[in-house]
Amino acid sequence: MPRPCATAPAWLVHATFLAALAVVATAYPLAGPALRPSVSMLVIALPIVTFLAALANGNLPDRRPWLLAVAGLVLLFVIQVCWPTWIEDLGRAEGTLTDLTRSSAHTLFLVGTAVAVRRRASADPGGMIDAALFGLCAGGPLWEWVLRPHLPGDASAGGQLLLLADVLVLCAVAGCLLRIGMMAAAGRGTLGYLMATAVLTLAATVTSALAPGGSGVWSAELMLAAFLAIAAAPLHPGAAAVTVPPPVVDRTVRKQRLWWLAVSLSANPVIAAVQAIRDEGSSSLLLPVGTLLVVPLVLLRIRLLSAQRDQAERTLAYHATHDELTALRNRRHITAEIDRALADLDSGALDEVTIMLCDLDGFKPVNDRYGHPAGDAVLRAVAARLTGVVRHADLVGRLGGDEFLILCRGSAGLDPVALTARIADTVRAPIPVPGAVVSVGVTTGVAQARPGETVDRETLIGRADTAMYAGKAERAATYS
Repeated sequence: MPRPCATAPAWLVHATFLAALAVVATAYPLAGPALRPSVSMLVIALPIVTFLAALANGNLPDRRPWLLAVAGLVLLFVIQVCWPTWIEDLGRAEGTLTDLTRSSAHTLFLVGTAVAVRRRASADPGGMIDAALFGLCAGGPLWEWVLRPHLPGDASAGGQLLLLADVLVLCAVAGCLLRIGMMAAAGRGTLGYLMATAVLTLAATVTSALAPGGSGVWSAELMLAAFLAIAAAPLHPGAAAVTVPPPVVDRTVRKQRLWWLAVSLSANPVIAAVQAIRDEGSSSLLLPVGTLLVVPLVLLRIRLLSAQRDQAERTLAYHATHDELTALRNRRHITAEIDRALADLDSGALDEVTIMLCDLDGFKPVNDRYGHPAGDAVLRAVAARLTGVVRHADLVGRLGGDEFLILCRGSAGLDPVALTARIADTVRAPIPVPGAVVSVGVTTGVAQARPGETVDRETLIGRADTAMYAGKAERAATYS
C-alpha cells in the first residue's frame, strides 16, 4: 500500500468544489445542445482522475474496493460517450440499454464504496441495517407519490423496475452514509461528499421525471453536481479515515428498534393499501420490489438481535461462574463443584476428592506499597501459574481476596505433597508489576475425602483451612 502523501486542506477542497459547481452550473446551459455533451464528458471524467490520484498517493486505503468504485465511474463515462444525452433522461424509465448500463454502473460504484467503508460500518451493524431500512421506507413514498405518477406513458415495466431499484438503493445508501457520519467525526468530509452524491442523484432523477415539456437541463445540472461531489470525496484530507472503524458503540438491544422493524415491514403494504383506497390500481412495482429489499434486511436485523441476545446470555453465564479479575472460577461455582465431587465420591464414581486452599504470603505489603493495580497484577499472575501446575482436569478457583482453591477429582497422577511444592516454587517466582518486580509466597492447606467417610463441603474446606493456618504458624515459628 502506498504511503499517504500530504493532501489539500479541507477548506481548499470545499472552495474548489464550489467554484467548479458555479462554473459548470453556468457553462452547461450556455453551451447549447451541441456542446453540452462535451461539458458532461469533462465533468464525468473528473472523478475518475481524482480517485485514481488518491489511490496513487495513498489517500484511499483498501485499493480493491475503491478500484471497483472507479470501474463504475468508468462505465458511466462510457455511457456518456455512447449516449451523450443520457444525463437529461434519467427519469424516463424507458428500459433501454442505457438504463440497464447506468444501473449497472451505479451498482458497481455503490458496491465498491460499501466494501471500502465496511470496517467503519462494522462497529454498528444494527444501526447500519436500521439506517438502510429508514432509507428504503423513505424511498417508497418518493417513488409512489412523486416519481411514478409523472413517468411518461411509454415507460416500460423493465425501465420502471430499474429506476425503482435505483431510487430505493440510493435512499438506503444515503441513510447508511448518514449513520456512519454520526458515529465518529473522522472522515465526515468525505462521507459528506458521498452523501451529497446520493442526494443529488436522487434530486436529478426526480427533476428529470418532473421536468416540464421534457426539458432535462435542470436534472443534468444536478447530476453534474453529483459528479463534482464524487470528485471532491477522495481529495478531502479525511478520505483515509472512512475505512478506519470508530470506537465501539453501544449495541444494547433497544425496544424501539423492534418497533422500527415492524414499521419497515408495514411501510410498503400501507402504501399499497392507500393505492387501493384511492382506486389507483395495483400495478405498482413498489410492493414486490420494496419487499424484496426490505425483508432480507429485516431478517438480517432479527438475526443480529438474536445473536446479541445469545451473546448477552453467554456473558451473563460466564460472569455468574467466573471471577472477573483473574478469569478463574468464582466461589459460587467452585463450591458447587465440590458438592458434585463429593456426591460422585459417595456414589463410587471417584476414589478420592482433594482440595488445596492457597493463601498468599506477602501480598498485603505489595498492595500497600505499589497500589491496587500492582496487587491486581499479582493476583492475575498467580492465577495463571496455579492453572499451569495442576492437572488438566483439576479446577482452580478464587474464593476472594488473595485466597485460591484447587479441586482435584480422583487420585490418579496426583501427589499432594509434590504438587504443594510445585505451587510454592511457581508462585514464588518474580512478578513484574507497574513500577517494580515483586515476589510473594503461598501457604497451602490440603484436605482429602475418601470413600466411606461422611464429610460435607464445609467440613472439607474447614480441614484445608486448618491445615493452611497450621502451615502459616509453623512458618512464622521457623523464622521467628
